[in-house]
Amino acid sequence: MNEKVNNEDGSVPSLVGRAREGSRLVILGGGESGVGTAVLAQKKGYEVFLSDKGKLKQKYKDVLSNYKIDWEEEKHTESLILNADEVVKSPGIPDHTAMVKLLREKRINVISEIEFAGRYTNAKKICITGSNGKTTTALLTYHMFKKAGLNVGLAGNVGKSFAMQVAENDFDYYVLELSSFQLDGMFDFKADIAILLNITPDHMDRYDYKLENYAESKFRVIQNQTEADAFIYCLDDEVTMNTMKNKNIKAKQYPFSIKTEVTTGAYLKENNQLIINTNNTNPLFMTIQELALQGKHNIYNSMAAGVAGKLVEIRKETIRESLTDFHNIDHRLELVGNVHGIEFINDSKATNVNSTWYALESMNNPVILILGGVDKGNDYSMLNDLVKQKVKAIICLGADNKKIIKAFGGMVETITEANSAKEAVAQAYKLGKKGDTVLLSPACASFDLFENYEDRGTQFKEAVRAL
Repeated sequence: MNEKVNNEDGSVPSLVGRAREGSRLVILGGGESGVGTAVLAQKKGYEVFLSDKGKLKQKYKDVLSNYKIDWEEEKHTESLILNADEVVKSPGIPDHTAMVKLLREKRINVISEIEFAGRYTNAKKICITGSNGKTTTALLTYHMFKKAGLNVGLAGNVGKSFAMQVAENDFDYYVLELSSFQLDGMFDFKADIAILLNITPDHMDRYDYKLENYAESKFRVIQNQTEADAFIYCLDDEVTMNTMKNKNIKAKQYPFSIKTEVTTGAYLKENNQLIINTNNTNPLFMTIQELALQGKHNIYNSMAAGVAGKLVEIRKETIRESLTDFHNIDHRLELVGNVHGIEFINDSKATNVNSTWYALESMNNPVILILGGVDKGNDYSMLNDLVKQKVKAIICLGADNKKIIKAFGGMVETITEANSAKEAVAQAYKLGKKGDTVLLSPACASFDLFENYEDRGTQFKEAVRAL
């Protein structure tokens, strides 16, 4: 019923027989999105049950207890799940797990928190996806909307649960960062403004190692859009442009580019002047040197956020101020400090190869690169040119580093291995000299040695500060 298939025109089929208030809603996964969904569902009159294969954090148990919501942990009891009218699944649970397969066999709708919460808000939704840059762009867009005085919430893959905010607030706008996993569970949901930043190989293990499958998931961000909606996308992204050829896109299009002049959208002139224009009148002009976020990838992120700001008629002065005074998130090209002339940068959020490419692209000093972790089917070859140009040493921070050593052996002077952030930092400091940059940009997930990318970045920062 809700397999990830598209209609002939590229649109996504609507759900049939979705649950209504008073019916049984089961939630798989008791993290931020699952608990938020449980609260919203209960407030809307559903019979709610939450099940998690792992242990729930105490703060989430407290919320569920306060709302008198039934839940279980460290198991999935089939008899309590397979009687659901509809199931909301955490984006972290793959479609090929036994329980999800059982639900599909019984033709029970399996949806995402975003799909469910979207039914209960009339707010304008600015939905941002892409392989890289979506968190930065979401935070920048939210910063801009807040600065403009708009009543806005931040949710999805960043911020608090969308469902919880719908349950407890009455926002006029939501800025939603959406992963492909969240998009896979969205069917009737519609973005008022959809932003697609880029598509590069990521999570290939979840998409049968086929880039076209992953691209189709990303393009679900424009499903159900009408002529009244907007689609903001990167004209310079090859996969995006190739995938668009087969799409019947109804929304008004606003491309952004650093290579090509566009009529409506955003582009870069030869003199490094950034121009944002959505209605052929009153365009915004600024130089890229004014941007708070530097590096080519951040020009794209700033363009996308700026176009969204113009589309909701935020004043040019406010957009310009937002693009110049924004402070980026932790663990994303975060300058940790300078120790005896060696710069240390935490880019732990770079969990795929393309993110690391962007990080290296923005480096100007010789780099000691800390790389590695859980490989998600990575192809490191796209880093070859930048590694040859900029990297003097690689420190592998992972449980299994054979693939990285094979990929870059002979390409750099030194490749070493480390089993902790402290050890990696100590090795980097020993290898470095004044004027070098130590860059933690792993290109991999973190859960072989760390809880998550935040834990990895935090341990890295602590080790640097202890030098």
